[in-house]
Amino acid sequence: MNSKKQRLVVIGNGMAGMKTVEELLSAAPDQYEITVFGAEPYGNYNRILLSSVLCGEKTIEEIVINDRQWYADNGICLHVGPDKAVVRIERGLNRVYAKDGTCAEYDRLLIATGSRPIIADMPGNDLEGVISFRDIVDVNTMLDYSRSRQRAVVLGGGLLGLEAASGLARRGMDVTVIHNRDVLLNRQMDRQAGEMLRMELERRGIGFRMAAQTECLLGDDNGHVRAVLFADGGELPCDLFVMAIGVKPNMTLAREAGLYCERGIVVNDTLQTYDPSVYAVGECIQHRGATFGLVAPLFEQAKVCANHLSAHGMAGYVTLPTATKLKVTGINLFSVGDFTGNDNCDSIRFTNPELGIYKKLVIDDNRIIGAVLYGDTVDALWYQELLEQQENIAGIRDGLIFGKAYLDGNRPALKEAC
Repeated sequence: MNSKKQRLVVIGNGMAGMKTVEELLSAAPDQYEITVFGAEPYGNYNRILLSSVLCGEKTIEEIVINDRQWYADNGICLHVGPDKAVVRIERGLNRVYAKDGTCAEYDRLLIATGSRPIIADMPGNDLEGVISFRDIVDVNTMLDYSRSRQRAVVLGGGLLGLEAASGLARRGMDVTVIHNRDVLLNRQMDRQAGEMLRMELERRGIGFRMAAQTECLLGDDNGHVRAVLFADGGELPCDLFVMAIGVKPNMTLAREAGLYCERGIVVNDTLQTYDPSVYAVGECIQHRGATFGLVAPLFEQAKVCANHLSAHGMAGYVTLPTATKLKVTGINLFSVGDFTGNDNCDSIRFTNPELGIYKKLVIDDNRIIGAVLYGDTVDALWYQELLEQQENIAGIRDGLIFGKAYLDGNRPALKEAC
């Protein structure tokens, strides 16, 4: 053991924490003696690809990012499993304690505890057969049900809910999605794109109860869910009920340790908490009022955090509009930024119902501030770059909706017209 090394303890073995460790090992491989605690009994895996495992496109082994050998090869002390979940941080002594009593001392502490699924507050939410869609255990549970039961109900018409519904349908279950709004993906899609998405999913055999309010879950004599009861008195038979209505920052440990929290663990632009020896990244944090649920900002946070942990100290985290993509085979869907706009904005649209294509760009002062693409997402990254860089699009506005290749092929004519 090298006494000259500083001690870094990481709470959380997920994507944000381990991306930070990867960046740190690249920038300063000999600076820290690293200890990692994780509550799941695995190496680091790609949680985003759980839906691909559910629908059969990938195996659990194929979504592992860093197996146990990687930790050993990099000299990282790994503690994983339910008994190794950290239950207490003693900031005065610079120590953390796991459930089984394992203790680790730190010079720097990185909290990457992620988020917890939101559980709907309704009678029957504790029945057997009621689960969330968050980790490998949930996926294995759904796979077991798909082999032995028939009727699945998914609560939530957002990204995670639709991915769960699609995966269960491909496994042969009869699936109904309950959504409390009348537009699917209402946080990412406008009405027209949402309707096109719903019709495509219906063609794949998924049913929908839109703008529906669930009253409670009904159980059988064995304490297993058997039906959903709606506020209007209607019932929907159910063998498996999946809650996918969002996540919330997992900040309990940080709050109990006296770190300042609001909607998440509050950090500054260097991902430092109010305690200068404690950093935090990922879905557990709040930065300049924002919380996070998609992977792109988490990886940017990891780079900035590693930059400061390695004492380079040049980077600052900036929150950018986050793009959304749906991971359902054969459905191309993308949105970024403010896709609704306001009275001062213009929108450019292109629709081809026969090809199932819909595009919408929201423009404010000759700059893209939002985009929705359905069916054709070839130019998604280009539109996102224009948005992030706040490029003035006045000179290409007439052909903007047709994409970069069209503009490149017709640029002289467009310039003459301008």
